[in-house]
Amino acid sequence: MENLRGTRLLPLLLPLSLLPLLAGQESSVEKCCNSGNEWASQKRHCRSLPFISDSKECSIVQEQCCSNKLEEHYCSIGINMANEHEECESHDDNSTCEAKFTKKCCYCCLLGKMAQVQGQSCEQSQLIGYQCGQVFRACCVKGQEATEGSISDVPNKDQVKSLDEEVDQEDPYLHDRCRGGGPCTQQCRDTGSSVVCSCFVGYQFLSDGVTCEDINECITGTHNCGLGQTCINTVGSFRCQRETSCGTGYELTEDNHCKDIDECETGTHNCLPDFICQNTPGSFRCRPKLRCTSGFIQDALGNCIDINECLSINMPCPAGQMCINTEGSYTCQRNVLNCGRGYHLNEEGTRCIDVDECSSPNQLCGDGHVCINSPGSYRCDCRVGYQFDPISRTCVDINECRRYPGRVCAHKCENTPGSYYCSCTMGFKLSSDGRLCDDINECESNPCSQECANVYGSYQCYCRRGYQLSDIDGITCEDIDECALPTGGHICSYRCSNVPGSFQCTCPSPGYRLAPNARNCQDINECVAETHNCIFNETCFNIQGGFRCLSLECPVNYRKSGDTVGLERTDTIRCIKSCRPNDVSCVLDPVHTISHTVISLPTFKEFTKPEEIIFLRAITPVLPNNQAEIMFEITEGNLRDSFDIIKRYMDSMTVGVVRQVKPIVGPFHAILKLEMNYVIGTIVSHRNIVNVHIFVSEYWF
Repeated sequence: MENLRGTRLLPLLLPLSLLPLLAGQESSVEKCCNSGNEWASQKRHCRSLPFISDSKECSIVQEQCCSNKLEEHYCSIGINMANEHEECESHDDNSTCEAKFTKKCCYCCLLGKMAQVQGQSCEQSQLIGYQCGQVFRACCVKGQEATEGSISDVPNKDQVKSLDEEVDQEDPYLHDRCRGGGPCTQQCRDTGSSVVCSCFVGYQFLSDGVTCEDINECITGTHNCGLGQTCINTVGSFRCQRETSCGTGYELTEDNHCKDIDECETGTHNCLPDFICQNTPGSFRCRPKLRCTSGFIQDALGNCIDINECLSINMPCPAGQMCINTEGSYTCQRNVLNCGRGYHLNEEGTRCIDVDECSSPNQLCGDGHVCINSPGSYRCDCRVGYQFDPISRTCVDINECRRYPGRVCAHKCENTPGSYYCSCTMGFKLSSDGRLCDDINECESNPCSQECANVYGSYQCYCRRGYQLSDIDGITCEDIDECALPTGGHICSYRCSNVPGSFQCTCPSPGYRLAPNARNCQDINECVAETHNCIFNETCFNIQGGFRCLSLECPVNYRKSGDTVGLERTDTIRCIKSCRPNDVSCVLDPVHTISHTVISLPTFKEFTKPEEIIFLRAITPVLPNNQAEIMFEITEGNLRDSFDIIKRYMDSMTVGVVRQVKPIVGPFHAILKLEMNYVIGTIVSHRNIVNVHIFVSEYWF
């Protein structure tokens, strides 16, 4: 039986049962449990509990404490229902778990209250379960004074064991120190080592730790009343009441709903004795007891008065008859009419109608006239567009075009018998009023080969860019050959091709590509784009319209300069003298550096003056005490004397300027060997040689 009780303990006691398991983590468990209790008090559910620890035990304690708190809350509501209303039925949804738990505690409390009233024992039967028995016992002993002493008076565990032989073993609650409520006023639990008191949800301990008092949630702010509601404290709980009234004819119920007031049942109506009160939502109606027969209607005092059917019903009598009202009904009497000249009876014989003389087949009026009917008679007038001639006594045509020149028609006017006709000049059409002329939008019929602009009374054709209007028909657009224009030679840098409405520039292929402006030609640097076919021991040099693969090696006793060794695709390779030990002839050789450079030039279209192409700067600056004279000379490769070299002083430096002095038509290739000699007296002390590979393109760009 002890094991059975252990499996049926209230969930609200779960935190106490976990404490021995988590003795080493008492503070953290208490923190987790407090978090679950606070969440249940604020949210009234245990979903989405706040995260406070990675511990799985903390999550379990947090969830169980939250569930415990909720069950205490709903159980307290059930106990309050039993204490206040003496019934457990509710208008709310009874299918939820919370409602079932509330109803269970309510029923258990009612059982305890009935046991107390009937003078029965407050010791609950084990058949109803331990949880229900706790509520049964608390409600049974409520109001009685605790006569079994305080917690300190409860016999200890050893004393209980000493009396085991004298007690009735068939009573499972004989050794329960909570029997009869124990020292607690609400909930009591005997743990074996001590007695633990607890309060229902909505109550709190007094200073003695035994007595429970109601918590005023409205003052502590722990209620959940919304906007427009007022918190009203109740024993062990609270309720939310609307701040605004329900309005006339309604009253507020205890469950915060508006209920219709039955004025007929409460006797708050003002119906007269001859009327019956009938309740309506929010009001009532007074219906007369006396019912009137057909032909009568009841007034506000309940009297039956006659209905005048001749006035209230739309034409109750047939056509040709007159309505006469009678008591409770009406009669119909036939009319007798006499019509005067120009009138006759209608087909029903009910009234006189006008005779239309103008509808007669006989022409009552002459030509040019129109017959106009009038009530009881007719008259003859001239038709529209005619006027009465007093001499001939007839209607003659009016020439509107002559009488109202320029005011009848906007353009042309033509007179017709009894009227006139307006017409428009070319480029216009007659408007809907038959008088004004509207411009015709000829462009809607696409008369032009390309673009059309409507103008007042006509239209104008124009062409898109690259086309011109034909001088023959003024409609067709003809292509402009931009390449054939006087300025066509300057449109493209190489070749111009005419296309419909425009032109296209092309460049020599391969080696060139069209620039972003679609007119100029740009050289393709095959060395940078790595589209050349130079082998590993050759260096790629870009030239106008192509590239050259040159194998430039330093001669014996020379090595490549450190700034060029290992560098590819450079335009200059420099070799510095590097003599072997004891090589006297090498040391005495005045040539210190041998350089190779590549220059690409276009074919100049208009060669009017020398073009400076290379600048050789001497390392030694021009100083007054410097006795060396620097001499520049072209020693090889100057075919047809197309180049020369002059000496110039720039920024205190001696510079040798190589110039092209004669026009060269490409393709052309030459290797100029240039010498820069440092002469002291008549002896060359230092010599630098520059081999210039000149490539002249056949094009001028």
